[in-house]
Formats: sequence, C-alpha cells, structure tokens
Amino acid sequence: MNTLSDAYREQASALLSASALIPVIAIRSPDDALPLCRALVAGGVRVLEITLRTEHGLRAIEAVREAIPEAWVGAGTVTSVAQYRQVESAGAQFVITPGVTEAILEYGVNAQAPLLPGVSTASELMMGYALGYRAFKFFPAAVAGGVAALKAFRGPFPDVVFCPTGGVTRHTASDYLALPNVRAVGGSWLTPAELVARQDWNAVSDLVRGSLADL
Repeated sequence: MNTLSDAYREQASALLSASALIPVIAIRSPDDALPLCRALVAGGVRVLEITLRTEHGLRAIEAVREAIPEAWVGAGTVTSVAQYRQVESAGAQFVITPGVTEAILEYGVNAQAPLLPGVSTASELMMGYALGYRAFKFFPAAVAGGVAALKAFRGPFPDVVFCPTGGVTRHTASDYLALPNVRAVGGSWLTPAELVARQDWNAVSDLVRGSLADL
C-alpha cells in the first residue's frame, strides 16, 4: 500500500499555514472570477478554494492561477478521481473534497496537487490516516460537532490538523482557530452573494480585512 511522503505532508501543512482564512468560492459568472479573487487577496488571504459547485469552476482555476501567482489556487467540492484529474490539468495547486472514498484517497497519495480530504467522523479520518494523511478538512463543521468534536479528535489523533468548513462564520472562526489542531478555517461568508452581485470588490476586501482582524 502506497502512503504519503514527508514532502507531501509538508506541502499540505504549508497550505494551511499560508492563510488562517480560506474563502470557499463559487463562481456564478465567469466575469467575476478574477476581480473577486483579486479582491480577496487584496484583503489579505493567500489561499483561494475555487469550488466545482458551478460549471465555471475549472476555467476560473485556470484564469486565477495564471493571473494571481502569489496566491495558492486550488479546487474544492471535488467528488471523484475524474474531477481530481481535471482540476490538476487546470493548474490547481491543491484539492479539497467534501468527503472521502478509497479511490480518491489512493489517487491523492501520488497526485501532483496535494489533497485535503473532507471528513466528519473518526472512521473516515482513520481511512486517510492509514495512507499517511495528517491534514483534513472537517466538514460540515457546524453540524458535525463543531469545536467540541475537534477537541475530542485531539486525544486519539494528536498529530492531525484540520481546516473546519461548513457553517463557520466570521463570529465563530476565532473559536475554531483557538484550538491547537486547527490551522485554518474555510467559509463562504467571505464571498457574500450580494457583494458579488453588485461587483463591490472594495467591500469584499474590507470584509476580509475585518474578518482577519477579528481573529
């Protein structure tokens, strides 16, 4: 059975250390991708999770990767090995899944883009742990136990770190980040639909700055 190398684990750790807040980005209009991501980076984030929740995700990853080289640009909501391959071809620097399958975990071991597998239970975590994964997305955080669950994971898995996503808000982000096994949090509050619809990119940057200042 292949397992993750130390270098791969270091990549995942560096990703989570690059930005305490990771915006979960769903591109509704292709014209919004670059200005939105530029606004997020201007506000202070360095990791951009562009999801495959819309049909514009792949092209957005390609465009943002080329236009904003100073940021980590990756793919979220990846649910199959086929999608994993597609986002790697688009230039994704990391891959985040909402859950795990054996196929995705095994593919991630030798993938070019490091995988942050989504887990919500100890059993799912153990599937990834057996292959060498030590960094996970905790999803959906708020309904899967939140801060209390992550505190409980700390005992049996002291060397595992998390990025909780799902129901995390500007007001609860600091509660998660106060935990020793949380390196970053992800959330869609950084890209509110109303600001994107108005193309108020300055307001997006201000929202990011304010959220970082709250931590």
